[in-house]
Amino acid sequence: MKHASLATALVVSFAFVHAAAHAEGCTKGAVVGGVGGHIAGGHGVAGAAAGCAIGHHEAKKKDKAASAAAAASQPAGK
Repeated sequence: MKHASLATALVVSFAFVHAAAHAEGCTKGAVVGGVGGHIAGGHGVAGAAAGCAIGHHEAKKKDKAASAAAAASQPAGK
């Protein structure tokens, strides 16, 4: 039983690490949204969730724009 709980804990922790690696922008958005939600009426958790989603979306847009700019600056022959 002890080994099963240890294995479960390891699997869960690896799942969180994998999700965190792909959640660029989420932390900053969650902090800002959580504070804003708390100030707006005690909805800190809902604000954090919405802020995470918006922060992740904005980070993806920024990455896409940067990769498009890098592709445009490449010479046509290469």
